Amino acid sequence: MKIAILSPIAWRTPPVKYGPWEQVASGIAEGLIEKGIDVTLFATGNSLTKGKLQYVSETAYAENTDMDPKVWECLHISNLMEQAGDFDLIHNNFDFLPLSYSRLIKTPMVTTIHGFSSPKIIPVYKKYNADNFYVSISNSDRSSELDYIATVYNGINTDEFTFNPAPKDYLLFFGRIHPEKGAYESIQIAKKAGRKLIISGLIQDQEYFENKVKPLINNDDIVYVGNSGKMERDKLLGEAFALLHPISFNEPFGLSVAEAMLCGTPVIAFNRGSMPELIDDTKTGFLVNTIDEAATAVNSIKTIDRNYCRVWAVSKFSRKKMVEGYLEVYNRILNLRK
Repeated sequence: MKIAILSPIAWRTPPVKYGPWEQVASGIAEGLIEKGIDVTLFATGNSLTKGKLQYVSETAYAENTDMDPKVWECLHISNLMEQAGDFDLIHNNFDFLPLSYSRLIKTPMVTTIHGFSSPKIIPVYKKYNADNFYVSISNSDRSSELDYIATVYNGINTDEFTFNPAPKDYLLFFGRIHPEKGAYESIQIAKKAGRKLIISGLIQDQEYFENKVKPLINNDDIVYVGNSGKMERDKLLGEAFALLHPISFNEPFGLSVAEAMLCGTPVIAFNRGSMPELIDDTKTGFLVNTIDEAATAVNSIKTIDRNYCRVWAVSKFSRKKMVEGYLEVYNRILNLRK
């Protein structure tokens, strides 16, 4: 079986810091390679893989302002499609643009829909639905207008996350600094709960950060530590008393939620999107609806068994589990094409 994994090129694969789609694409590629499968990763030239690497751009466009994203995305996708015949199957982790090639190639393509950036992109998925195979990353993120071959939860390399049975007292916000992710709400929750909050993440909305978050940072009980890399992430998540995830949108997945639980850290999240699928309510954290409910839940965190958080996350969100899910999908598709 020869598989082509198409990763985005906004960030390196795997990312140095932020880059969730690139992180998942890397996990799929490396997990398949560990199983002895012939994998070619289509990503940036500075990407890391134990398989074959194909690229047209040396670096990622989010890391190089001289690059025009549309131009390099076009070159990147076409580079794979012009070699489509060399592969048994293409696994698209690049959103909807590659679908427009699917009627021009004979190689079957499976597309992981990592979320809908807008309902306006659904017509593209609808147009190519009959010619493609779609995988959702949670049952909550499925569109009623599309057909799916499976749901495969995002998987994480469990070796990168250290179980910590003895956390510190701080609460943690870990994610994009953007209104929909809830950094400001996390500050309110921490203040009501009377606990220190550490904020880590890429500033995606500068105006929101400047107006809503930065004025409340005092380097005492509200601390911003920047956009953390792999080692810092493991330490921050593992030492946290709890992760706060007060989202204001229907999040398709939420890697930091699964990562926190891998470290044994419970999660308090607003009950939206995929959160009921990720969190075992009252056992690995709490699903709440308001800031007040979240602050109250902080007082119940000690009832959570951190060891169970780890066991739960490994059983559902490991790279091994994800790769097994995708192999089942690949085999179904290839059998259908015989």
